[in-house]
Amino acid sequence: MKKTTYLLPILVIVVAGVLSSVFIVDEREKALVLQFGRVVTVKEDPGLAFKIPLIQEVVTYDDRILSREVGPLEVTPLDDRRLVVDAFARYRIADVTQFRQAVGAGGVELAERRLDNILRAQTREVLGSVRSDQVLSTERESLMNRIRDNAITEARSLGLEVIDVRLKRTDLPQANLEATFSRMRAEREREAADEIARGEEAAQRKRAQADRTVVELVSDAKRQSEISRGEADAQRNAIFAQAFGADPEFFEFYRSLNAYRASLTGGTSSMVLSPNSEFFNYFGDSQGR
Repeated sequence: MKKTTYLLPILVIVVAGVLSSVFIVDEREKALVLQFGRVVTVKEDPGLAFKIPLIQEVVTYDDRILSREVGPLEVTPLDDRRLVVDAFARYRIADVTQFRQAVGAGGVELAERRLDNILRAQTREVLGSVRSDQVLSTERESLMNRIRDNAITEARSLGLEVIDVRLKRTDLPQANLEATFSRMRAEREREAADEIARGEEAAQRKRAQADRTVVELVSDAKRQSEISRGEADAQRNAIFAQAFGADPEFFEFYRSLNAYRASLTGGTSSMVLSPNSEFFNYFGDSQGR
C-alpha cells in the first residue's frame, strides 16, 4: 500500500514530464525551441518534436504568406501635386531565427510595425522621385516593383521576405481636388483652343489653296477658250477669204443677206436710209433699180 502511494505521484510526474517535453509542429507553422531566451533548435518540418521540460520553451510563427495593410500615406511627387496613397504588402517569415533575433518577444506585431515603416519610407522615396502623372499612368506597375525591391532588401534584416507590394488607391487630398480639377479643366480648354486654332489655320490654308486652284483653272480655261476662239476666227476668215476669192459677187451677196437678217428683225427699232444706199443693192432688179 505504501509502495503504491509513492509510485502514483512519481508516475504522474513522469507522465507530465513526458507530455511537457513533446510538442506538435503544424504544417502551417515553424517552431523555435528556446532555452533561456536563446534559440536552440528550429523545427520547420510538421510532426512531433521534443524539448527539455521546464528549461526549454517553444515559440511558433506562421509559415504562410501574410498580408499587411499600409494606411493612407501622403506623398509629394516631383511636380508638387500631393497624393494620398493606400498600399498593401504580401510577405512571409523566411528566416525564423533572424526574425526572433530582430523582434524578440515582440513577435509579429512588432515586425509588422517595422515593416510599415519600411514600406512608408520606400513609397515616399520612389513616388517622390517621379511626376504625379507617372504614378497615375501605366508606369505605376514599375513603380510598385521598385518599392517592392527596395523593401525586400531592408526587410531581410527582420527575417522577412516581401513578396509583393500593391498600390490600392492613389487620390488627391480633398483640399486639393477642386484646385486640381480647375487646373485640369484649364489645361484641357487650352489644348482645345490650340486644336481649334490649328484647325482654323489648316482650313484657311485649304481654302486659299482651293481658291488659287479655282483661279488657275478658270484662267487656264479662259486661255484655252481664247485660243480656240482665235483659231476658229482664223478658220472662219480663211473660209471667207477663200469664198471671196472663188466668187466675189456671191460672197458679197451672202454677206448682204446676213446683214439684212441681223438688222431687219422684229421690234421697235427704226432705220432711216436712202433708197439708193449700198445697203439695198440686192433689193432692186438686175440693173440695180
